[in-house]
Amino acid sequence: MIVKLGANRYGKAETRLVHVLRDGPVHHVKDVNVSTSLSGDMEAAHLTGDNSAVLPTDTQKNTVYAFARQYGVGQIEEFALRLARHFVATQPSIRHARVTIEEYGWNRAGPHSFVRDGGEVRTCVVHHDEDGRSTVLSGLRELVVLNSTGSEFHGYITDEYTTLQPTTDRILATAVTARWRHTAPEASSYAKSYEEVRRCLIDAFAGTHSLSLQQTLYAMGERALTTCPEICEVRLSMPNRHHFAVDLSPFGLDNENEVFHAADRPYGLIEGGVLRDDAPDAGFAWE
Repeated sequence: MIVKLGANRYGKAETRLVHVLRDGPVHHVKDVNVSTSLSGDMEAAHLTGDNSAVLPTDTQKNTVYAFARQYGVGQIEEFALRLARHFVATQPSIRHARVTIEEYGWNRAGPHSFVRDGGEVRTCVVHHDEDGRSTVLSGLRELVVLNSTGSEFHGYITDEYTTLQPTTDRILATAVTARWRHTAPEASSYAKSYEEVRRCLIDAFAGTHSLSLQQTLYAMGERALTTCPEICEVRLSMPNRHHFAVDLSPFGLDNENEVFHAADRPYGLIEGGVLRDDAPDAGFAWE
């Protein structure tokens, strides 16, 4: 039997960084979580313990902080690109860098006072390799949305274990995780693109009379792609946050879809991608 080393990568996960840009009396805050992951000539490190090709994860963490001081953070996609390109360009043993960033929003309450935003988390994943190819995936998670009507579910497979009743009027609720791939990294205005894609996802969710969450997922991806020419692919993960009408008949009360129990688990999980027919191959696994 022959045993060999498979695909591998290593890095520093979840470097918490808060950067304060002091623009006179008015300050600006960037609150991010940065994870770096590197791959390349790592056979010796795994097979013999020779670390001569390894850039320590502590160094990767320090680079994040140093770059924030030298260049600021700005748009998270730009910051991730700068880090990824640095690791590949400066270390001959590193052939591919993956940088993921989550950004946590703060709402201004004064020139230097802020209140943490309880909404969705903005995300990005950047890949850069030794051939100079960069790919940027922007995204968001925990975008919680709900339609109180305009959703149906019927016509599905039934067997001896089916108890679910068909419905023509139900609550549809989910917490959207979405990622979208930019056609050309430098061609996008990331802040504008983020706001536009986010708006498209919400508008399509709200405006689609849904016969299934799958149908809604496709409508959301399609809206983003047809509105935003700078992106070529959207991938969505959408748990079905089930709401069950409570039986109030023991108390002599009716319930015409007004009082619900919101169940947290188990839940249906709907995932899928929507892409342009001319979208270039990503060249890597999204995960």
